[in-house]
Amino acid sequence: MNRTFIIAEMSANHCGDLDLAKKIIAKAKECGADAVKLQTYTADTMTIDCKNDYFKVASGTLWDNKYYYDLYSEAYTPWEWQGELKQYANNIGIELFSTPFDKAAVDFLESIDVKYYKIASFEAIDLALVKYAASKQRPMIISAGICSEEEMQDAIDACKSVGNHDITLLKCTSAYPAKLENMNLLTIPDMIKKFGSQGVKIGLSDHSMNVETVVAAVALGAQVVEKHFTLDRALGGADSAFSLNPDEFKTTVDAVRNTEKVLGKIDYSVNEKNRKFARSLFVCENIKKGDKFTDENVRSIRPSDGLHPKYYDEIIGKIASRDLDRGTPLKLEYVE
Repeated sequence: MNRTFIIAEMSANHCGDLDLAKKIIAKAKECGADAVKLQTYTADTMTIDCKNDYFKVASGTLWDNKYYYDLYSEAYTPWEWQGELKQYANNIGIELFSTPFDKAAVDFLESIDVKYYKIASFEAIDLALVKYAASKQRPMIISAGICSEEEMQDAIDACKSVGNHDITLLKCTSAYPAKLENMNLLTIPDMIKKFGSQGVKIGLSDHSMNVETVVAAVALGAQVVEKHFTLDRALGGADSAFSLNPDEFKTTVDAVRNTEKVLGKIDYSVNEKNRKFARSLFVCENIKKGDKFTDENVRSIRPSDGLHPKYYDEIIGKIASRDLDRGTPLKLEYVE
């Protein structure tokens, strides 16, 4: 890909309102996103309804003291919406795809013909799910937020074991929101080195609230960027606190596109027009035929119309082959 693929993650920011979900999709397109991503699960496919301490969030997150089942019941996107949202996205010209959290979700997403599958960080170690999604032969985008290097390789191998070689690994810091000092984006070029030789693309799933993060990621080689997106954080929702509003998302998209322009391509060519102000060798005092070139009558000065300065030492002490007026660009043919 020659253009960074930018994903707006809706997640739970629809707040249980189908019309709001459509507005998020439309606004994401307006802001320049290439795709909007949903999450396809139910509370029952994510966990069990159990109220012991194992199933209570208590790890320093936004959701502490909530039970897993209650959290996912509140945050899920109704499956009956998702086909309609896919059609709506198709109609306005933006891609919509999703993260499946179990095999039933993969089957459902196949029925509405999503183009990609995204595997969430916490599911990336569920190799049976990874393999099943990959078996559908759609491009696989896998967040590696909680994966060791070995587990990243396991996920890649799971995809390839079913003949799917279109794999993108996303560097991810699984904190919500993520602090800048915990992003460790220098991992991206190392991932490119380690996995790029296997044909794997590398990107970033970003939970920080800063535009600098994606700019740095793209500069380091990220080909996919994912950011959570909401119409307004004040609307609430399980993910609103680490989601960008439209102005912030548009700023991020513009920053990525400008970064792509700045990066350009590998280019050692020289634009001669731009060299006009470069130095070159000029005659700086009148010289008669037979005179020696000296450091007084030949100088390296602007503009660039004379002989390249690299010839200076070769010229000094040689004899002029003709009369030369002050201000004449020096040429090799003027040297005996």
